[in-house]
Amino acid sequence: MSVKVYERILDLFEAEGINTIFGIPDPNFVHLFHTAEERGWNVVSPHHEEAAGFMAEAVSRMTGKPAVCIATLGPGIANMAGAMMCAKVENSPVIFLGGQRARITEQRVRRGRIQFVQQAGLVEPSVKYSASIEYADQTDEIIREGIRKAVSGTPGPVYIEYPSHVIQEELDVPDALPPERYRLVGQSAGAEQVADAVQLIRDAERPIILAGHGVHTARAGASVKALADLMACPVIQTSGGTSYIEGLEDRTFPYGFSPSAVEAVVGSDLCLAIGTELGEPVHFGRGRHWVDGEANRKWLLIEQDPSAIGVNRPIDVPLVGDLRAVVPQLVTALADTPRTPSADLDRWIREDAARLAELAETAPSGRTPVHPARLIVEATKDFPADGIMVRDGGATTIFGWTYDQSKPHDVMWNQNFGHLGTGLPYAVGAGVADGGKRPMMLITGDSSFQFHIAELETAARQNLPLVCVVAVDYAWGLEVGVYKRTYGQGSLETGVHWSTETRFDKIGEGLGCYGEYVEHEEEIAPAIKRAFASGKPGVIHVPVDPKANSEEMPSYDEFRTWYAEGQQ
Repeated sequence: MSVKVYERILDLFEAEGINTIFGIPDPNFVHLFHTAEERGWNVVSPHHEEAAGFMAEAVSRMTGKPAVCIATLGPGIANMAGAMMCAKVENSPVIFLGGQRARITEQRVRRGRIQFVQQAGLVEPSVKYSASIEYADQTDEIIREGIRKAVSGTPGPVYIEYPSHVIQEELDVPDALPPERYRLVGQSAGAEQVADAVQLIRDAERPIILAGHGVHTARAGASVKALADLMACPVIQTSGGTSYIEGLEDRTFPYGFSPSAVEAVVGSDLCLAIGTELGEPVHFGRGRHWVDGEANRKWLLIEQDPSAIGVNRPIDVPLVGDLRAVVPQLVTALADTPRTPSADLDRWIREDAARLAELAETAPSGRTPVHPARLIVEATKDFPADGIMVRDGGATTIFGWTYDQSKPHDVMWNQNFGHLGTGLPYAVGAGVADGGKRPMMLITGDSSFQFHIAELETAARQNLPLVCVVAVDYAWGLEVGVYKRTYGQGSLETGVHWSTETRFDKIGEGLGCYGEYVEHEEEIAPAIKRAFASGKPGVIHVPVDPKANSEEMPSYDEFRTWYAEGQQ
């Protein structure tokens, strides 16, 4: 069949089940955007290309598939570069497409070229693969190689550029191939390794599952639940894997922040790590809470990238493959020999539930401005498990992961890179991927909220069921704490404060959202309920105690152990 290059690009993405695109159209892309919408794609134009990249990353997390983002040449690519770097560190398979002027422009030696820079060399360090479609008949091989690179090994972003003179050229090509015809799909582990792993699981007396970010971005919750049931053991969350798997909510404990998790880790004789790099937040699986039981603990690691095996710690049985294929292999092999539940499992469950209840009871109350811990409790106590929770901010996120009373099956935040400002774009992307079916909540600090606040209009345009709860201390709260710890109370705090006249609820209203200003803790939950009922995205402005926000961050000492240079 005869098609234009831009039509073929859409064909190739459709063969992968991709049907959403983010970006701001310009002359390079209007034909592609127009055709995508005619075909029924979700075509979303935000207000900033970096936000477009974050939205695409959220789609990849929600679907388990690569996602697509487009930026125009020059300034569009410059704007999108931060999202590329973020996707690289967050291990997100995003396909970034970039426009470019015709190659004759690049080869000119004349000065004064308009809206032109050599882009590929600038972005190469931030992506797994960088290529240019120089000739129309390269379209299939380069797009396929980009997808192959994005999802193979450790997932990550790729950049594909095409000059303006290529996009309109004609191709005579057959139907696009399905994924399994041109790349490895569903790689399983070797039978010998599976047998060895199963034997270690059967022999273990106190096994644990360490579930990371990849469990959720691979959408593998159901199979991991089946495996956890057969192993009858606790599930320990990494800081990146804070979504809860349906049916495992009561026996899933956050590593380092739950005494149940710490006790289970210290006493474990087998750790099955799934979807995690075993990085700094879990002390590489060999420092801090892992030290005491190291001599008697066996390790199994499911890892798609063979070059990652043994880097951060020795592994007894590596299971190299896609966790979406490997976990079912273990489930099948263990189906006839389920384990007896770990002796302490029921007690850990009771104690962790009591911990959460105690946090809700003891979070400082009756203050105006509201204590940030109390804000988290009141905002999350009625949030449903099928909702989508998004986190953003420094101090606000630290309060959030400690005091959150909900256990949603989808929790999204930028854990590896720590990039502020991702929250609102993540929420928009997640809502687009979900089709606006489930309630969403963004709990964010005011600093991070302002990065991409214009995307409230995008959320309103997409009619998303999103409520943004903004903890407002009119400052970079975490940095205020750094000043105080460095120079003492009463020190000059340079560059971290702004006007107390800022009203985020009013900004939300001006961008087509529901807005409400809340000063008292007992008003937070009713305000959230009114925002959801409004039929618009909501912005709830809650002033929080700036002293508490900067000085009383919970478990801060544990958090700082992630950065113990040379100590792990």
